Amino acid sequence: MANRPVTLRTAALASLAAVALLAGCSEHKLEKAGAPIGTATDAWVVTAGQTADLRPVVAIYTPRDAADARARIGGTLVSLSVREGDRVRRGQVIGQVRDERLGLQSSAADAMVSAAAAEAGRADADLARTRDLFEHGVYAKARLEQAEASARAANAQLKAAKAQHAASADLVGQGVLLAPASGVVLHAPIPAGSVVSPGQVIATLSAGPPVIRLQLPEAQAGAVKPGQSLQIRGDDGVLKPSDRVLQVYPSVSGGEVTIDLAADPQGEALVGQRIDVLVPVGVRSAIVVPRRMVTTRYGVDYVRLLRTDGAAEDVIVQTAPAAAADQVEILSGLRAGDRIVGAPAEKATPR
Repeated sequence: MANRPVTLRTAALASLAAVALLAGCSEHKLEKAGAPIGTATDAWVVTAGQTADLRPVVAIYTPRDAADARARIGGTLVSLSVREGDRVRRGQVIGQVRDERLGLQSSAADAMVSAAAAEAGRADADLARTRDLFEHGVYAKARLEQAEASARAANAQLKAAKAQHAASADLVGQGVLLAPASGVVLHAPIPAGSVVSPGQVIATLSAGPPVIRLQLPEAQAGAVKPGQSLQIRGDDGVLKPSDRVLQVYPSVSGGEVTIDLAADPQGEALVGQRIDVLVPVGVRSAIVVPRRMVTTRYGVDYVRLLRTDGAAEDVIVQTAPAAAADQVEILSGLRAGDRIVGAPAEKATPR
């Protein structure tokens, strides 16, 4: 029983030592997390200012124009040498339409030419004999004039038969399908062996350079000007500047205005693919900071906030795309007057 107070004092001293040790560790951790940064060379004072109000608009990757290869005559599509994705050049033969009746008409025109040529030859020979006999006083002048008229009529019939034959041959030649422009075959829905009618579309080709086409309400179309650069959101969510605005169409259809942006002709986008374009439709007050000030870790955005005691700590912020590609808008986590600094190089991770 005499040793009991000593044992209690020893346990109490051990407990106090453990608490002091834990407190020292915690103090060390806090001091490490909020270590003074000294002189901050990449510091930024948060301010609220006017920024462009960006509206996401769905655009479509498409050729600027499209050309249709149409059947000029009716008949059977006996051959089609292209399919979707094939590149063709202007004037290239891509198919053949055949109508058996045109072959019969061409044969008939050949026979008419032969008959007219025989009649013209007979009339010319008759005229030569009549002229010779007239010169020798055998035939009267009226007989000569009659022979001359018959010869002229026969030769006119020959010319008409030849013209009809040429028209028939040209009609047969119109069965050849030619590419109306150089480009890529977008659609070729008619298979070989199908019966087609005059004017039916056999294949659709891209014509002209590719563009990114979008529709804007007429009240907001004034915010976009030719030559302006907009922002495009990629599949990974990263914004990148687009090429210049090529054209703002001068007509309104269904309350919307069509706008074309230049697109990379070597891009991998497919015709008809949807692309998000951010269009400025006005201005509003917002907090905008340089993108380099924001660090993303495991899908969460952080900035290093400079405290009044000179220490920096990471705070979570909610961000949104800004009008400039090298800036980001802070939706929450910061307020005007805060000071932030760039993240250390070893902690910075790509977005």
